[in-house]
Amino acid sequence: MKYLIVVDMQVDFITGSLGSELATAIVPNVVEKVKSFDGKVIFTRDTHFEDYMNTQEGRNLPVPHCIKDSDGWQICDELKPYVSTVIDKLTFGSIDLPDIIKNYGEEIESIELCGLCTDICVISNAMLLKAAFPEVPITVDSACSAGVSVESHNTALNAMRAVQIEII
Repeated sequence: MKYLIVVDMQVDFITGSLGSELATAIVPNVVEKVKSFDGKVIFTRDTHFEDYMNTQEGRNLPVPHCIKDSDGWQICDELKPYVSTVIDKLTFGSIDLPDIIKNYGEEIESIELCGLCTDICVISNAMLLKAAFPEVPITVDSACSAGVSVESHNTALNAMRAVQIEII
């Protein structure tokens, strides 16, 4: 089975409190990738709560975002028609994601990732998956991912290349 992990394509990261032109620009690419993907598509959703500002992340990034059940927490409208499986994650990488993939019980042919942000949540999930599945080809689509900045996006891509994650 081929897997596509669509990381945090949420309103707050696209047009909301942490939105950017870089994030907005990849939405059509991600839609096309999801529509044409021949395998299982899993979405992740960054999930915080009202106490976000009291968390370590909130103290380091003092911008409330992706508060559970808020408009900004939702997957963007363009991708909603394609959502079937969503994993709510409380931190940058989903520690549950490898087990969820294993529990499908099928041979893992490949895992591809895309989404937001390349330099935070995409790299975190890619590294977790590479550690869990060292012999499975892991790929990140750079045209379907965006970072906080172009420079940090490229830095993350280079870090992933260094651990044998393929960048396309």
